[in-house]
Amino acid sequence: MTETPSAQRLSCNVPMRWGDMDAYGHINNVEILRILEEARIHAFGPPAGTGGPGLEVDLPVFSDLPESTQALVAEHRVKYVRPLNYSNIPAHVEVWISAIKGASLTIAYMIMDPVTAEQCVLAETTLAFFHTDSGRLLRLSDRQREILAPYLGESNFH
Repeated sequence: MTETPSAQRLSCNVPMRWGDMDAYGHINNVEILRILEEARIHAFGPPAGTGGPGLEVDLPVFSDLPESTQALVAEHRVKYVRPLNYSNIPAHVEVWISAIKGASLTIAYMIMDPVTAEQCVLAETTLAFFHTDSGRLLRLSDRQREILAPYLGESNFH
């Protein structure tokens, strides 16, 4: 699929936890991955068969997955632009899609400081859909591609 120059983005606010800070007083790099995960679940919901019922999500791409399908993280890329200092104000995260392939999609993120609104982290996560019963990758459906298309934008990494 071709990226849209004016791709839509999803926004969410992810609370920072006191324990997320490292000795330098900013959010630890490992905890940044947790923030990315929370933003991803906020946007797409939990994968089918996990967790209990919850709020409707913006992009329900997981709701169409057949039983026994897992959305597995195949790759993370993270660029730490500046430290994300702890605040009791949730971090602002923008989420969009940077690639849609046969059996995977790449989610792009931008984490911003909630006080200064400065970019702190640019990241991407590639998810692959794996059907455990067959042991094979599962291709994205036409419906999933249709849902994702308006959110297809530029990659954070060129």
